[in-house]
Amino acid sequence: MSPSLPSGILGDLDPTSDRAVFRQIADQLREAIDRGRFREGEKLPSEAELVEHYGVSRMTVRNSFSILQGEGLVHAEHGKGVFVRPRPPVRRLASDRFARRHREQGKSAFIVEADAAGGHPQVDSLEVKEEKASPDISTRLGSVRRVLARRRRYLLDGRPVEFAASYLPLDIARGTQIAEPNPGPGGIYARLEELGHRLDHFEEEIRARMPSPDEVKMLRLASGVPVIHLIRTAFDAEGRPVEVCDTVMAADAYVLSYQLPAT
Repeated sequence: MSPSLPSGILGDLDPTSDRAVFRQIADQLREAIDRGRFREGEKLPSEAELVEHYGVSRMTVRNSFSILQGEGLVHAEHGKGVFVRPRPPVRRLASDRFARRHREQGKSAFIVEADAAGGHPQVDSLEVKEEKASPDISTRLGSVRRVLARRRRYLLDGRPVEFAASYLPLDIARGTQIAEPNPGPGGIYARLEELGHRLDHFEEEIRARMPSPDEVKMLRLASGVPVIHLIRTAFDAEGRPVEVCDTVMAADAYVLSYQLPAT
């Protein structure tokens, strides 16, 4: 065994198993990660160490790493090695993120979440413009024809974690601070309430999928990392839909947390 590979972290291959050798190695590395033997951000044993430990070829080891990369458990840094991918740093608590008290404190939902994660929030790639509503957005907003669209990318500690596009009816948003690049403290929801649209509830649809090439580029996603696609509609106290937000999040950056009533 290589002296640089601590004893007991990885086991031996089972020559009687019909499971491919590279899959057995991936299984052992995965178990070591799950058990905390390799912590977040820690470098895995090198190809050379694993070749010596298991008595296999470099290609076999690389195939094992490819499996773990495809599962989003590790990422490779050229010239440095393969590292355990950090767990999601942002906990998105559905029952709290849109609480009115946050808006009254001048905080948007993303700032609240970034503060809880102990990270530095940023917004870039901002675009605000009037445009024709897509059929889906039009239906969700009550058959409106044109909308004010606000597109932006969110970063945490310099890393892109989310891309969102908000669509609001023009009769509400045109000529207001919502149409400005900076909508002010508390974000667009605070401005909606100031305009008389007191928010009553939100409806969200969530699904997980693999990203498009543009989303990979926008969020700088590593191979094998899926995205969380969330579409949220905000309703005011009169039951009118006042905003639709189409959000794509890096799945390795978030934990979605919900509280559900028992009755």
